[in-house]
Amino acid sequence: MDAVLRASETLKNFRESRLSALRSPTEFFDHHRISRPADLNQATSRISYNTRYFSGNYGLIVAVLFVYALLTNPLLLISLGFLIGGFTLINRFAPEPMQVGDHVVTQKSLYIGLFVIGLPLLWWSSPLGTFFWLVGASGFIIMFHAALMEPGIESEYAEAGTTV
Repeated sequence: MDAVLRASETLKNFRESRLSALRSPTEFFDHHRISRPADLNQATSRISYNTRYFSGNYGLIVAVLFVYALLTNPLLLISLGFLIGGFTLINRFAPEPMQVGDHVVTQKSLYIGLFVIGLPLLWWSSPLGTFFWLVGASGFIIMFHAALMEPGIESEYAEAGTTV
């Protein structure tokens, strides 16, 4: 019961902190505010403002790209499932040594077997390539959107509040 209470509290905190930062799709995809920045300084200031203003939307983009990367790399999904499932099953069902025939199987030997199978499988599934693809794709999309999107009127009020 305590775990359910903690999970619901964590979900509530996540919803209050992250989902409140989401901007509406009409504001995020407002084609009237798209323009080419005049110079590098303007692009830098747009990126600085828009990454803070649209942080929830950009986080959602990274999450969607992460799910896409996992779904398009089934071997990575299988190897992560194998390792996480193996850890969970070993911790839940084999906390104490057990006798199998003439051999005593300990939790340590089960972990060694999990690593002997799981780590080469994970290495073969190319997690670093997927990670760097995720960083590159999300970075490109976020920087492209942030540089092209003109800050709204509210940015003028935010700047005026800091200079007073």
